[in-house]
Amino acid sequence: MRGTTLDLRGYLKVLARRWPTIMVCLLLGIGAGQAANELIRPVYEARTQLFVATRTGAGTAELNQGQSFSQARVQSYAAIVATRQVTEPVVRELGLRTTPEQLASRITAEVPLNTVLINITVRDTSPLSAARIANAVAARFGTVVEQLETPKQAAEPAPSPPAGDPAAEADPAPAPVSPVSLGITERASVPSAPVSPRHLLNLAAGLIGGLLLGAGVVALRETLDTTLKTSEALSELIALPVLGSIPFDKDATKQPLATGAAKHSTRAEAFRKLRTNLQFAQVDDRPRVIVVTSPVPGEGKTNTAANLALSLAEAGIVTCLVDADLRRPCVARTFGLVQNAGLTTVLIGQARIEEVMQQAGSRLSVLTSGAVPPNPTELLSSDRMGELLRELAGRYEAVIVDTAPLLPVADTVGLAPLAQGALLVVRASKTGRDQVRSAAESLSQVGVRTLGTVFSMAPLNKGKGYGYGNYGELPAPRPSGRRKEAAEPAVTHLAGEK
Repeated sequence: MRGTTLDLRGYLKVLARRWPTIMVCLLLGIGAGQAANELIRPVYEARTQLFVATRTGAGTAELNQGQSFSQARVQSYAAIVATRQVTEPVVRELGLRTTPEQLASRITAEVPLNTVLINITVRDTSPLSAARIANAVAARFGTVVEQLETPKQAAEPAPSPPAGDPAAEADPAPAPVSPVSLGITERASVPSAPVSPRHLLNLAAGLIGGLLLGAGVVALRETLDTTLKTSEALSELIALPVLGSIPFDKDATKQPLATGAAKHSTRAEAFRKLRTNLQFAQVDDRPRVIVVTSPVPGEGKTNTAANLALSLAEAGIVTCLVDADLRRPCVARTFGLVQNAGLTTVLIGQARIEEVMQQAGSRLSVLTSGAVPPNPTELLSSDRMGELLRELAGRYEAVIVDTAPLLPVADTVGLAPLAQGALLVVRASKTGRDQVRSAAESLSQVGVRTLGTVFSMAPLNKGKGYGYGNYGELPAPRPSGRRKEAAEPAVTHLAGEK
């Protein structure tokens, strides 16, 4: 039951997230219903009723026999209403521009249970024409039935009586008479409103159809969409802790570093939480050299590495950020530093570390990528790269290494074993499940210690949490008189110390 509840709750969340799709399908459904109302030609329905009677004596037995006879025959009579014997004379009499067969398709007859009544219904696009046709069909139908029920005379005529026989001349043979007669009990009247289209019914059907279509489209998209939407789904997929969930910030492309005015944003606080979780997750064996990578490009790994290094430096940890993405280096541009001399310069022996190291803060040093080499995989997996990382680990308390994505190239697979741990950055609603699994398996196969994952560009849940901007803020004091004067020197003193 718990699993079912969670599945239903998850589906409702999906519907809420995909509400634009639901609205589009809903509007399409309503539009289709309205189009049906406009395009379908109005159809009117006229109804007449006939009573089937039998010609019998006045005795009770004969009346019962006649009643039974009528009920037994009335179903057969109803089947005759739409035959050519009825429709062809009606078409000719009323001068209709239709064939008898077409007219028959618009005529229906029904017999209420245990009655001798026949209800005839005619549908037409003109209300007046529907009533005229219904009355004409009823009249012609009664005539046809009576003709069919009238007994036929013998084939050979009876011998003529002798001439001058007064008895024969006074009592001629009676003509055959039908045992049943059909009388019209209710003539058709001109209908005042069409029976089709039904406007409200069509609109309701369009509304329901649009909702069902929207739900189906959302379900199909969710089934075909293999990307990860929540950090919980990420942790369940590869059984690694999610050390941080970085919310999406539309200004991150213009200001990738959470500094200055962005220092107190929700995004900056998320990086501080990542720093804290990373420190507490590895208390007994804290790694100094950490590789930051991702399954595919465009998942925010460079942004994560840069802001994590900044956050560590803010916490008083002497940190070094290394740009080891030698195919698309971005660290130098992010910090506004020189890129021409850096990691590759040291690896090929043209400079020492201290000669190309650049400062991005009091406790943050940055080793940019240097010139882009033709053989980045060989350089990053070389013994010289391992020596450089060990040297940096001896100089700094934390070394954050930004590397290339795992799946497109083999650079990180060769470099990661030289580090002491790795962070896997996964972008919300972009990275596929198979890509995440393949990336985690790639690190595991080369013996890399994966510290955890970072869920980047996640949707911000505004209804959850305290809100960093207001939480912990105290109202400004309102000193008056001597207390205000006494407070001013203290503020000046603190300002002087700062």
